[in-house]
Amino acid sequence: MSITERAREKLTFLYGPERGAACLERLLAQLAEFRARHPRLSQRPVAPQERFTERDVVLITYGDSLRTPGESPLRTLHGFLQHRLTGVVSTVHILPFFPYSSDDGFSVIDYLAVNPDLGNWDDVDRLAGDFKLMVDVVINHVSAQSAWFQRFLASDPAYEEFFISVDPTTDLSSVVRPRTLPLLSAVETAHGVRHVWTTFSSDQIDLNFASPDVLLAMVDVLLFYVAHGAGMIRLDAIAYLWKTVGTGCIHLPETHAVVRLFRDILDEVAPDVALITETNVPHAENVSYFGDGADEAQLVYQFTLPPLLLHTFATGDATRLSEWAAGLEKVSDQTSFFNFTASHDGIGVRPVEGILSPEEVAALVARARAHGGDVSFKNNSDGTRSPYELNINYFDALSDPAGGEPLVLQARRFLASQAIQLAFVGVPGIYLHSLLGSRNWNEGVAQTGALRTINREKLWCDAVEAALDDPGSLRSYVFYAYRDLIARRASERAFHPNGAQQVLDLHPAAFALLRTSPDGAERVVAVTNVSAGPITVDLAGVPLEGVHIYRDALSGQEIAPAAPLTLEPYQVAWLKGSDQ
Repeated sequence: MSITERAREKLTFLYGPERGAACLERLLAQLAEFRARHPRLSQRPVAPQERFTERDVVLITYGDSLRTPGESPLRTLHGFLQHRLTGVVSTVHILPFFPYSSDDGFSVIDYLAVNPDLGNWDDVDRLAGDFKLMVDVVINHVSAQSAWFQRFLASDPAYEEFFISVDPTTDLSSVVRPRTLPLLSAVETAHGVRHVWTTFSSDQIDLNFASPDVLLAMVDVLLFYVAHGAGMIRLDAIAYLWKTVGTGCIHLPETHAVVRLFRDILDEVAPDVALITETNVPHAENVSYFGDGADEAQLVYQFTLPPLLLHTFATGDATRLSEWAAGLEKVSDQTSFFNFTASHDGIGVRPVEGILSPEEVAALVARARAHGGDVSFKNNSDGTRSPYELNINYFDALSDPAGGEPLVLQARRFLASQAIQLAFVGVPGIYLHSLLGSRNWNEGVAQTGALRTINREKLWCDAVEAALDDPGSLRSYVFYAYRDLIARRASERAFHPNGAQQVLDLHPAAFALLRTSPDGAERVVAVTNVSAGPITVDLAGVPLEGVHIYRDALSGQEIAPAAPLTLEPYQVAWLKGSDQ
C-alpha cells in the first residue's frame, strides 16, 4: 500500500472524508518538499530485525547536565562523550533542548530553536555526527508563552482551534489524570475568559489534534528534527494526545492512528529513523503502542522494570520480577523494549498495578521517603489520590544514604540492578546520573520546590572528570564498572534485542535469564544475586545440553555444570557454556 493510501485511511478516520482529503493533499506536499531537500534520507533502508543490536546503548541526559565555564553546555557534553564514552554508548538522548518556560524543558516555547543557554543547532549537528541522536517531540502540549498560544490569546482565527476550550461545567470526571493539578485553566483572551485543557500544568497547554492544522504543524516539527540528524524520535506523553469528552482521554484510537501516521511518514522519507513512545502506564496499556508489531512504535519504554527491580532489591527476593519477566511476550522482530531504571523523572508506580499489592507499593513509598526522597500523587476519578511516582535518585532508592553501609556494598547493589537491565531483552537506556554514581540532590529540590529536581543535578564537568580520575571515588568505581558491563554486553550476540529470553528458577534470591542469540548459536546465562547475603545456585537447573564447562564472562571464573555456583552479595555472573 502506498503512502497516499495509508495516510488517506488514517486521515479519513481522524477528520472525515472531506477534511481528511484536504489534509492529505497538504501532507503529501510536505513530504514531497522534504524528500526533495533530503533525498539521501529516503535511500537509507534498514533491516528491521537489525535496527537495534547488542551494541546499542542509549545515554539519557539533559543538554546542561555537564557544564564548563565559558563553554556552551552542548559542546561540553559532546567533549565528555567523545573522551569517555566513544564506542560505549551508541545513542544520546538529549532531553528537550528548546527554549522553555517550565518543567525543565517539557514546556516548549519554540520547537524549532535551540535554547541559547545550551548552545545552537551547530552544537546539536556536531553531536549527531558522532552519535545517533534521540530527540523529543513534546507532542501533547506547548508552553503558555509559545507564539501559538499567544496568537490564541489574541483570538487570531488561524489559531482558534489549536487548543481545547471547554465549558468549566462539563463533566470531566472520567478523564485519567497523571497529576493533582486542575485539568482546566482559565485564561484571558481578546474575546473574554476561556478555559483551556491542561493535562500537566497551567503552563503546559494541550494541543488540539482534532485540528488538521495542529497535526500538520507537528509533522513539520518531526521532519525538522530528522533533518537535523535525529535517529530516534521520542513521543513524549503520547497517551494523552486525543481528547473526547466522556472518555478517559488516554490511549484513544485516534491517538494510535496518529502514531501509525508518523510511522508511515518516517518509513517513507527516513526509514532508518525509529519511533519510541513514552507512556507511564500499566504494562498491558504500554505495549499497545507496538501496534501489530510493524505499524506503530519500534520501541516502548519498559516502565514496569524500575519499580519492580526496586522491590526486588528491597526485599532480596526475585520471585515477583521472575514471574513478571516470564510472562513477557515478544511482539515482533521489528519491536523491542526500551529498558531503563532511572530517568529525569521519578520511578513510576502505576506500571506495577496488578503486579505488586497496595501494601508492597506503600512499602516502596515509605522506602523512598526514608532514603531522602518523596512521592508525587495523581488524582483518581473517585476523588481520592494515589502514588504516581517516587521522586528519588535510583542509587539512593536502593541504598539508604544515611544508613551507614560501606559505599562499596552500596555500589555493588546498584551495579547489580544495572546488570539486570543490561541483560534484559531489549535496548538499554542509561541516565547520565546513573552512569556517574550520583546521589540525591536535595539542595536542588530546596531551590526549585519541584520534587523531580532531586535527580536532575547540574554538574561541573571538571569536577566530574577529577572524580573519574580518582580510583577511590564513588563516581570512578561506578562509572568504570558500569562501562565494563556495557562493553561485555556489546560483545555477546546473545544479548541482541531479538534474541530469545527464558527466565530460570534457580533460587528465590537469584534473578536468572537464559539469553540466546537470534540464530541460536550463542547463549549466556545471566545470574544476579539480589540479596545482601551469599547464595548458592544449582546450575543443573539450566536447560542447556552438552555443556562441558561454564566460563563467567565478567570474572573469568570457570564452573563445572554439576558444581554449585556460589554468588556473593549482589554478585553478577554472565555464564557462557562450552562443549570443550
